[in-house]
Amino acid sequence: MNPSIRQLASVLSLAVLLSACSSTSEPVVTETPAAEQPSDQAMKALSAEVFTYGYPLVLMDVTREVMTAKVPPNTFVHKRTFPDPTYTDVVSPNADTLYSSAWIDVSKEPVVLSLPDTSGRYYLMPVMDAWTNVIASPGKRTTGTKRVAFAIVGPDWQGTLPKGVKEIRSPTALAWVIGRTQANGRQDFPVVHRLQDQYRLIPLSIWQKGGRMAPPPLPPRVALIDTQTPPVEQVAAMDAQAFFSRLSALLPENPPAPEDAAMVEKMKRMGVKPGEPFKTTVLEPSTARAVQEGATAALAGITANARKGAAGSTGWRMQRDLGTYGVDYGKRAAIAMVGLGANLPEDAIYPWTRADATGRPFDGGSRYVLHFDKGQLPPVKAFWSLTMYNDKHAFVSNPLQRYTIGSRDRLRYNRDGSLDIYIQYDRPAPDQIANWLPAPPEAFSLMLRAYWPDQVLLDGKWTPPAVQRVN
Repeated sequence: MNPSIRQLASVLSLAVLLSACSSTSEPVVTETPAAEQPSDQAMKALSAEVFTYGYPLVLMDVTREVMTAKVPPNTFVHKRTFPDPTYTDVVSPNADTLYSSAWIDVSKEPVVLSLPDTSGRYYLMPVMDAWTNVIASPGKRTTGTKRVAFAIVGPDWQGTLPKGVKEIRSPTALAWVIGRTQANGRQDFPVVHRLQDQYRLIPLSIWQKGGRMAPPPLPPRVALIDTQTPPVEQVAAMDAQAFFSRLSALLPENPPAPEDAAMVEKMKRMGVKPGEPFKTTVLEPSTARAVQEGATAALAGITANARKGAAGSTGWRMQRDLGTYGVDYGKRAAIAMVGLGANLPEDAIYPWTRADATGRPFDGGSRYVLHFDKGQLPPVKAFWSLTMYNDKHAFVSNPLQRYTIGSRDRLRYNRDGSLDIYIQYDRPAPDQIANWLPAPPEAFSLMLRAYWPDQVLLDGKWTPPAVQRVN
């Protein structure tokens, strides 16, 4: 039996993936004698490339499966409170906004997304296709805060939309709406709840008949779904046959983009065919091992890329080109692993770091300070926050139940107008509690969220200061 991808990932590195992906290409093979099939080394390279390419699609589908086991597609799930340490459906969740998410299936007909007047409140309602590309981002930045309606339509849909309904065309039958509405602390939740109750998804056929309320959701199908293990871990536990079979099953309704033509040829050469199971059992044992090794190397490479430290002098890793990836499959996969649902940079930028100013990884046994000089707070049109995560990109229990801190909090500024945020496990001095972001006792990472960033941040002319170790 092939070892699982998860079991072998820890012993491989990104260099293995890059080496495998640089192997010489083989001719396209279609129903040819075994002697003309790609060599084992070529199959290993193909497996690594195709795994990296398909990882976001497979992870999206597993995440969909977990979430729709509780609530069916085309139905909003509203988070009425901020996520807590028990929340694992999405990696790197935020505690700045209340989520309103829905998995969209437009294989049968379009779905109308109806949004209310938020009276100036910041919100965004990005729509992602099955490959994790943001295809539209309704919200305060792009469409204002007045009432508006959009029809999410599938790649092959043809028809005329009702007056006043704007089209969002998805290149895949599967889409994900992962809305976020600004919440200024727990006391603000009731106001946000009233808005969430007006976010609606309505089949176009009902909308055309004048219906403005979504039909009652069908009960989810009974299925043996693991809803406890995080989706990232479920994908990591798949062997090559399971992974590539799932990928091939998803391809017919979620086709590759036109710019993916070269990767489509590589899938053909490897034997990954849309709608057909991929079977390593029919391969020569050495070839089956090569396929497994390539997939294992790819997962290790994605993991290494996702955890890679920043090259910047301040220790922060900042990407200003998320949400649309083109043919940068490595970046797309890494972002899916640690931040599935990432926004466009114009909506939010997420600098993150695992290390202090000296490059030493964060640990709960040390104390840290993030210092902003006067006038050097994160430049945003909406708001900013700093969030704490453990090494699994999840929240950490702490005495204050505080997982994030930022511009909406009653922070205590220094006399010269500068700001210090205290990051540590032990409780600080009383006069520092207002600015304390509790850390876990072990390794952790930090993410700075800048909502609706100013152009200086988008242009890279502003970066967060380094986090200083103070003991």
